[in-house]
Amino acid sequence: PFLRLLEAQLQDQRRKYEEEVEALKKQVDVTKEQLEKQQQTYLQIAQLSPEAQVEFGIQQEITRLTNENLDLKELVENLEKNEKKLKKQLKISMKKVQDQKASQAMVLPEGRQYDFNMEVAVQRKEKDFQGMLEYHKEDEPLLIQNLII
Repeated sequence: PFLRLLEAQLQDQRRKYEEEVEALKKQVDVTKEQLEKQQQTYLQIAQLSPEAQVEFGIQQEITRLTNENLDLKELVENLEKNEKKLKKQLKISMKKVQDQKASQAMVLPEGRQYDFNMEVAVQRKEKDFQGMLEYHKEDEPLLIQNLII
């Protein structure tokens, strides 16, 4: 049983290794083809006159910018679709919140309607602070002694 497990693991690793090797070989072939195309293009450009080389360079840049522009247009369209979707979800959520507030409006025992938007007023007791510590006047000598120690 243990040997079969090891054998199965070894075969699995071998299969993965062979798949990786095949993928890398394909990648190398694609890279070689791209390099050959670039070399042929370079040789063709080198044979052209300086004006034609400039024209070719401009044409290449126009092609690159056009492709980049199309990619950006697609991105903008996707973002606009996403924005519309999110706005729709926001409207639905706001409607749910409003409906929930309306359904939760309770009648208080005195007969008044409870308003959830009502602000709460908190009253604070005003104190005269002398510093960062609060203490009783009679504890002052003990506090000073502890601070010195």
